Formats: sequence, C-alpha cells, structure tokens
Amino acid sequence: MGNFAERTGTAIETGDQIMKGHVRERGKGNWYAVLSVRDPQTGRRKVKWRSLPGCKGKREAQQECARILTEMQAGSYVEPDKTTKAKFLERWLNYIKTQVEPSTYERYFEYCTNNIIPALGAAKLTKLRPEQISDAYSKTLAGGRRDGRKGGLVPRTVHHMHAILKQALGQACVWHAISHDPAALVKPPKVGRSEMRTLDTDATAKMIEAARGTFIFIPVLLGVLCGLRRGEICGLRWRSVDLDAGRLSVVAGAARQGGGTREKETKTGRGRAVTLPPMLVTELRRHRLQQSEWLLRIGARLTDDHHVFTREDGAPVYPGSLTRLFRQFLPRHGLPQVRLHDLRHTHATPTYWGSASTPRSRKSGWGIPA
Repeated sequence: MGNFAERTGTAIETGDQIMKGHVRERGKGNWYAVLSVRDPQTGRRKVKWRSLPGCKGKREAQQECARILTEMQAGSYVEPDKTTKAKFLERWLNYIKTQVEPSTYERYFEYCTNNIIPALGAAKLTKLRPEQISDAYSKTLAGGRRDGRKGGLVPRTVHHMHAILKQALGQACVWHAISHDPAALVKPPKVGRSEMRTLDTDATAKMIEAARGTFIFIPVLLGVLCGLRRGEICGLRWRSVDLDAGRLSVVAGAARQGGGTREKETKTGRGRAVTLPPMLVTELRRHRLQQSEWLLRIGARLTDDHHVFTREDGAPVYPGSLTRLFRQFLPRHGLPQVRLHDLRHTHATPTYWGSASTPRSRKSGWGIPA
C-alpha cells in the first residue's frame, strides 16, 4: 500500500509533500473519502470529496481511501466519470476506424451495436466489473439473439464480443479513462474447434455437375481446382487470367465496404500464380463469352478490367453474398454441408479433370496453396 508516513486518517509521503485523506460518514452508511491534494500548478492544497459506494463500515472506507491515495501517488488513479460504456464505445469506434481495414471496422461496429452495447452499454465505464461482464455473457448465451428468434448466441459470437470488448477497454487504459481492464479478468465461453471438411472425388464431381449452369459454377471451379479463397474469387479480374498460357495470377482480393465491395491485398500479402487445368480453361472461355453477352444487352463492353465473377450487369459480387449462395446451393442438391473455404482443400483427381500435368500440392494433391 506504499510508505505510510503519519496516519491521522491516511497519509502517503510523496517526496517533499504529503497526500492526506480521511473518511467521513454522511447519513447512515454513506461514506466519503476527503482528500487533501496539492495542485501541481498553483502549489495550493485542494480538498476533494470522493463517494465510496459499497463500503459497509469505517474500516472498509479507510481501506478504500488508502487505495485511492496509493493510486494517486502511482499516477494510476482515474477520476470518477459518468461516461457510460455505450458512450465510450462510440468514441473508440471513431478511433479504431482509422486503424483497421474498412471491413474489420464494419464487423466491430456491428458487434458493438448489436451485442455489446445492449448487454453492457448502460454501465458506467469506470464502474464496470468482471462479474458484470461474465453475467452479460451468460445472458447473451441464454437469450441474446437480436433477430426476434428464441435462444441465445453461439459461443463463437460471444467469443468475438469478448475480443472486441477487451481491445476497447485496453485502449481505455491507454487513454487513462480506466485504471485496469476488467475484461482481462473474464474467461469467454469455450469455443469448439470447427473441423475442416473436404469432399471425396465422387462428391466433388457431383457438386461441380450440379453447379453447372448456375450462378456459382465458376466460383466452385476456382475454389476446387485453383484453391482460391472467396475474396480472391470475387476479386479476380480478367487481366490476371491468361487463357492461352493456362495460368492465372492471384494478386488481390475483394472485401465488403459500405454497400459495395473494394479491392484489397491477398490474405498473405503476396501474389501467386496458379496453373489452370484444361477443363477450367474451356469453362472460363465459355463463361467469358456469356459475360460479354450479358453486358452487350445493357450496352456495355467486356474489358480485361472487369471481374471474372460478376452479376449480369457487370457489378462485382460481395464475398458474403457468394457464401450465402453456396450455403443455399448445397442442400438444394443433396450435397454435404461444407464451407466455401473448404473447397480449396478438397481433393480432386487429375484423371477426372483431364489434367495429368497439374502440379500436386503437399496438402491436397492439386497444386492448391494451403
């Protein structure tokens, strides 16, 4: 608790001056710390009263008073503030917007608006305690859905809430809005590791044949045969595809921004070249011709700057929309539930695709980067 010089009430020696304090009861059970602090600018002493809620007697009040003086001496004391968690998160979101990718900011904004603020927004920032956070998580798991349906959120969603809350409160510590991060003392719910599922050759062939003639045919081929991630599929432009040489270059991805999409660097930050199986070259030529016909209907001309995977009007497709389409496609055709991302790890055989020269990958046997 520091070096106590003289205790008439409580006192802490700070070099050539002494910070003093004592406690007083105003009304029954309402305890206050009366602090005598020297103003660093004028040198004069000032008396400050601080409410000590939760103290059940003089001894607890004295202990709390001593803690306040110790924190003031260490420079970690935070003045009582009526700022709510909701107000602070508004400030933090404005700050974090300049620090992360737009798609990351949108995800933070959605979690804060839909989950964290409804659960904890009314709490005073400086009064937020670990047990409040834990209780909020429990209630959210039991009945925290915002879409009107019964039931709560899945543990993974609450885990994301916790990560964002912890990051925000960590920044509050940096700004000296609070002295410590209460979320650091809370364990989020355990999240089961999702198992990656892959399709065997027969299931892969069935899926590709079922997708033929549908909107997601080309994305499925690019996922299975080239190992492209969904953002890379949506971000691929014709200028990066050389059908004569049978190669494509993965140089960018697509991400959501506002009501549309934007281009961003690949997940690894590096581009890569992918060899195209002859079957895929044929399908891409057919797709490019169809895409050109779509655009001619609206008086536009296909150029190498267009995306490979687009809507009929040439507009790029948001990666999340592609995921939803793929999820709807699988049960409609009696196919097992796999993630779109898992296609890049799915095994396929050169015999089926007529590409015995396709380079093999250590992971999937198809030249698909992990």
